[in-house]
Amino acid sequence: MKPRTLLRHFRESFKSLARNGWMTFASISAVTVTLLLVGVFLVIMMNLNNVAKEIEQDVEIKVYIEMTATEEEQNQLQADLEKVSKAESVVFSSKDSELESLKDSFGEDGAILDLFEQSNPLYDVFIVKTKTPQDTFDVAKQIEGFDNVAKVVFGQETVERLFQIFNIARNIGLALILGLVFTAMFLISNTIKITIFARRKEIEIMKLVGATNWFIRWPFFLEGLWLGVLGAFLPIAIILTSYYYLIDLVQPKVTSQFLQFLPFFPFAFQVVGILVAIGAFIGIWGSMMSVRKFLKV
Repeated sequence: MKPRTLLRHFRESFKSLARNGWMTFASISAVTVTLLLVGVFLVIMMNLNNVAKEIEQDVEIKVYIEMTATEEEQNQLQADLEKVSKAESVVFSSKDSELESLKDSFGEDGAILDLFEQSNPLYDVFIVKTKTPQDTFDVAKQIEGFDNVAKVVFGQETVERLFQIFNIARNIGLALILGLVFTAMFLISNTIKITIFARRKEIEIMKLVGATNWFIRWPFFLEGLWLGVLGAFLPIAIILTSYYYLIDLVQPKVTSQFLQFLPFFPFAFQVVGILVAIGAFIGIWGSMMSVRKFLKV
């Protein structure tokens, strides 16, 4: 396409937006309301995914070593664990270290466990981390068959339940976002359709004098793009401002290492990119679907 023609399409798209002020306002409002809802779900989903990822990364397998195992047998067991293809790391933790960790987990009340320092009843353990959290079950089952393993613990029920909850939450959130996007697409399509209906005579005349379909489509294509992008501005401003103050207000009161909000940067850039992209897509799609009907002259 010649630059001169492209400039003409740009001018026409801006003129159309200005000429149909109320319809432009209605279309941008529809995009704004929808993207605000999509943005809220997006923020929830991105933070939920972050929490799920943190918890999944923390899943580990504890391999308790038989108390009767000799040093050579422990070394052999470590070598066997390191050969497991889905195991990412194998770290040894002595029973003294395990007792210290247990005492730390009880806080001030952990002092009562000092009684066990002379006769520590805990096991030496190997802590195994898998390459992906989903490998945990297979690796744990494989390790259970190794020699000198007293027991294998990885919180199977908890891990399974967590994975199920996160998968359900992700699927529900994704379905809601897709539903809102499709709703916005039809709203934009119908709104723009009214605008185009008022200009159907103009389109028919252009067709009759030999204008190609794409020559007619381009101004509407750009008009839909501007509507979608302009409609994304207000939701972005509201969501990012709210998120900034939410982090500032809530984050200092959260003590869990897992329940952390995504940092404002680069999260803000991701939200801007996603909402502008969704706004542009539904604007273009709604415009193109609307104009298609009037090109069949």
